[in-house]
Amino acid sequence: MKSIRAGIVWVNTYRAVSPIAPFGGSGLSGDGREGGLAAALGYTRTKTVWLRTSDDPIPDPFVMR
Repeated sequence: MKSIRAGIVWVNTYRAVSPIAPFGGSGLSGDGREGGLAAALGYTRTKTVWLRTSDDPIPDPFVMR
């Protein structure tokens, strides 16, 4: 056999699982991956957040410098 097209493959064990290991979604049998970072990325979007950590006064952004 040249390749295995399956969601989960166990070798010398059975039903070994981990919540951080992605699984599923092989071919047309499902909608993406479940578990792990691969699953979370399907429900998230990159967002930029600026957090000010200084106690210095904020300069007026509308004053030309």
